Amino acid sequence: MIKDPFQRLNLDREVLSVSQLNNRARLLLEDVFSSIWVEGEISNLAKPASGHVYFTLKDSKAQVRCALFRQSAARVREALRDGLAVKVRGKVSLFEGRGDYQLILDSVEPAGDGALRLAFEALKEKLGGEGLFSTERKIALPVHPKRIGIVSSPTGAVIRDIISVFRRRAPQVELNLIPTAVQGREATGQIVRALQLADKQGFDALILARGGGSLEDLWCFNEEVVARAIDACITPIVSAVGHETDVSISDFVADVRAPTPSAAAELLAPDSSELVQRLNTLQRRLMLRMQGHLQHERMRLEGVSRRLRHPGERLRQQAQGLDDLEMRLHRAVEWQLNKRRERFNHLQTRLAGQHPGRSLQLFQQRLNSLAERLPRAINETLKGRRLALQSQVQTLNAVSPLATLGRGYSILLDEHSRIIRSAADTRPGQRLKARLGEGELDVRVEDNHIQPATLSLLD
Repeated sequence: MIKDPFQRLNLDREVLSVSQLNNRARLLLEDVFSSIWVEGEISNLAKPASGHVYFTLKDSKAQVRCALFRQSAARVREALRDGLAVKVRGKVSLFEGRGDYQLILDSVEPAGDGALRLAFEALKEKLGGEGLFSTERKIALPVHPKRIGIVSSPTGAVIRDIISVFRRRAPQVELNLIPTAVQGREATGQIVRALQLADKQGFDALILARGGGSLEDLWCFNEEVVARAIDACITPIVSAVGHETDVSISDFVADVRAPTPSAAAELLAPDSSELVQRLNTLQRRLMLRMQGHLQHERMRLEGVSRRLRHPGERLRQQAQGLDDLEMRLHRAVEWQLNKRRERFNHLQTRLAGQHPGRSLQLFQQRLNSLAERLPRAINETLKGRRLALQSQVQTLNAVSPLATLGRGYSILLDEHSRIIRSAADTRPGQRLKARLGEGELDVRVEDNHIQPATLSLLD
């Protein structure tokens, strides 16, 4: 192999094959342009099932093919689209099979908003495609919650605002803080653990809250693990992350999004004054319903009293009916006894005619006969199987290629392990493998008497 692909052609006028030319060109391009940034617009975007991404990067005057392989494409694959202005980083290379000049990328960023916005859109599209944002997965909030868990930072104005709203609107609701960091590297893991812990404590609802901030500050609420932790909770969750204009992945996955932490508290804190007013209304309606029901029952009692018959008459009728039932019962019992007595006599007669001793004797005779026949049948079967096996072994030995090889023949195979059946299937200088009865040989074709025998001096 040539160690320096960029050495000048020698004085003997070295002639390159096409594959050698493309190989040297690729190594040259990758060495000179090993890591560069290029800005342009995506077109002809292709996303095959392999996970790789291919597209053309163009500007107003030129274009270049780009390849983004699966490992590098995982975070941005779903967000890429035709017409998107991007900045890409990679190396200039050459696809040797077709001689195509291309860029092999390891990073893609939007030319405007930055990598975080691209990652946000990619995750949003991915989770949306899986159905995590669908209304069918949302759980309704409780109308009158008794215990509420708050997943937030223990310090700052957010927790104080939430407590203030509940004290004013629903002081009877029990609040429990599940503390977690809401910014920085540690925040993502802490939020996931806090959600899992809160979901096991039987709260009526959860509030996931944080104050406003930049996209970088709120990024832990845009992580996929946090989104899936929210989706896995069986407790209804209200997401209140940032200000009204801030939108996070957690907002889309949660059961309800609140514009601010205070608004989230108001959603779950029923107004006590409204409840008192509603209770008074229900009390008045209950009194009216009770009065109407008592009046109705009073009128019904008066009607029943007028239709009431003397108890003595009812007792005489019940006594007559009881006597009638007693006589019918005696007749039914007597009839059943007679029927059962006849059936018992019939079965006793049949049993006497079918004594088990006779059946046992017949079964014993049949068992003795089968015991004598079984060894003979086994021996005959084994003898037949043994003869068939010997015949098949003889047949197999007769047609085995190994037997042919053992008589001095050999099989020639090319470099792709295909059998050589004709001299026309070979070429001078070709390496072959000869399989013998015992072992193999590596041979070379000196002359096949078909093509001119011109061997390379380098082989």
